[in-house]
Amino acid sequence: MPAVNRVELYAAIRRDARAGVSNRALQRQHGVGYRTVVAALESAWPKERKPPPKRGSRLDQYRGVIDDWLRADLDAPRKQRHTAKRIFDRLQDEHHTTDVSYWMVREYVATRRREIRIEAGREPANTYIPQEHLPGREAEVDFGEVAIRLRGELVTCTLFSLRLSYSGKAVHRISASAGQEAFFEGHTHAFRALGGVPTGKIRYDNLKAAVASVIGFSRQRVEADRWTAFRSHYGIEAFYCQPGIQGAHEKGGVEGQIGWFRRNHLVPIPEVHSVAELNAMVDVWDEADDSRRIGSRARTVGEHFATEQPLLAPLPNESFETGRWFTPRVDRYAQIAVRMNKYSVPARMVGRQARVLLNASDLVVFDGKTEIARHERLMTKGSTRVDLDHYLEVLLRKPGALPGATALEQARASGRFTPVHDAWWAAACKAHGDADGTRALIEVLMLHRHLPHEHVVAGLATALRAGALTADAVALEARKHNETEDGGADDKTGHHPTHLGGDRARGEGETPAVRSLTERRLRAHIPTDTRPLPSVDKYDQLLACRRDPPNEGAAP
Repeated sequence: MPAVNRVELYAAIRRDARAGVSNRALQRQHGVGYRTVVAALESAWPKERKPPPKRGSRLDQYRGVIDDWLRADLDAPRKQRHTAKRIFDRLQDEHHTTDVSYWMVREYVATRRREIRIEAGREPANTYIPQEHLPGREAEVDFGEVAIRLRGELVTCTLFSLRLSYSGKAVHRISASAGQEAFFEGHTHAFRALGGVPTGKIRYDNLKAAVASVIGFSRQRVEADRWTAFRSHYGIEAFYCQPGIQGAHEKGGVEGQIGWFRRNHLVPIPEVHSVAELNAMVDVWDEADDSRRIGSRARTVGEHFATEQPLLAPLPNESFETGRWFTPRVDRYAQIAVRMNKYSVPARMVGRQARVLLNASDLVVFDGKTEIARHERLMTKGSTRVDLDHYLEVLLRKPGALPGATALEQARASGRFTPVHDAWWAAACKAHGDADGTRALIEVLMLHRHLPHEHVVAGLATALRAGALTADAVALEARKHNETEDGGADDKTGHHPTHLGGDRARGEGETPAVRSLTERRLRAHIPTDTRPLPSVDKYDQLLACRRDPPNEGAAP
């Protein structure tokens, strides 16, 4: 019976007893025994039930022996101390135990070994000292792993978190890797979102992006050169935690923050088309988290941060380049290798060196100072990402290579090469032959460089319905869609140009015609010329002179 019901029962028994009800009548009235009535009359508060006696274990008679062996290990070399398996073997050999299992010994040794070390003063007990954090001074940084669905595929990304110790305000950034470029980009984004830099220490564990090596068991570290320059640029004072699980407790705030963020915002697993789209969602979540309270605090995170933000150090005037530069050589497949992955570049770069800026989630390829390619960074090692546009000039000379091209398959998978492209391609090959039809498709694909993707697809669909299987016809229709969306008009009355295959009613048997773009523009914008035609009489006189040549026998 629950304790609260026993309190009410005791109160009722005591009330009836004061009214003169006998003990036997109290037992019948409340449905209890003689001992309960006596206990209720003795005290208004029920006594605590005695815990059941602890059940004995077959290991009890050997506990003292095991404890003696563990105490002897205190002065033994570290590599020559008893393990649970060795203690179990000695019990069998020296004490002939047959009813004690290895798992009983292992469970006892796992708990008792540390207790003996604490009793002997060799190891402190787990005691945590409360800390006071001043506003605007301290922060903590760490990485964590998160899973997302990127274009339908489950991939693992890295979550960067910088958390201010006083207010609990945290800024997050998701990237393709935990490399140095992601480490720097996370800091830069966090400082920009916070509007300043903590004036005191920022706590880190031994991240490879910052620490080249750990010196012994001390807090001294050999830092990476770029990290030293980055710290100097922003005025960061780094504090490195101890290696292992003990160091994790020194920055428990950010450790718990990453877990809280993952459980509250990334469950269920988000489905996105790009990491940039996901980071836009993360920024919204970070702003919304300002309204939450941490633990038993009376004020929200945003209210504490409003007090802390003016105390942060101002940002430097110039930004720090967070990406890393590489100068790979373009191979014969028009690809470059960066961090064990391959990316395509325009085919004209084959055999030349390119300049590559590797960022946290993308990479940019330059030819001199001109950007020639941009790719989303690959998540796994040994992968390849190619852009069909980079091979179009080569495919014009080798149209037979297009059907089995890797770039074509990746374009289909990404949705850039649509079923409309395939349908128009098949119709063009049927009308002009495989080689000429494929060349016509490649010329259509080149239109994507100058016109929006959706307008080229709409032009393909319109041309396909009209039976216009040339690149010029597709270009005409794509430009019509482009001008229509931009507010272009077909004539001065404001009517939009007529699209092929539209809803305009046609007569029976009428075949839609693809009009000339030049003709349409001339008709729409050039007024009728009413001037008289020029006279050619003077030119007739010149022609008459040429028809009367001088006599060959005449004197000069």
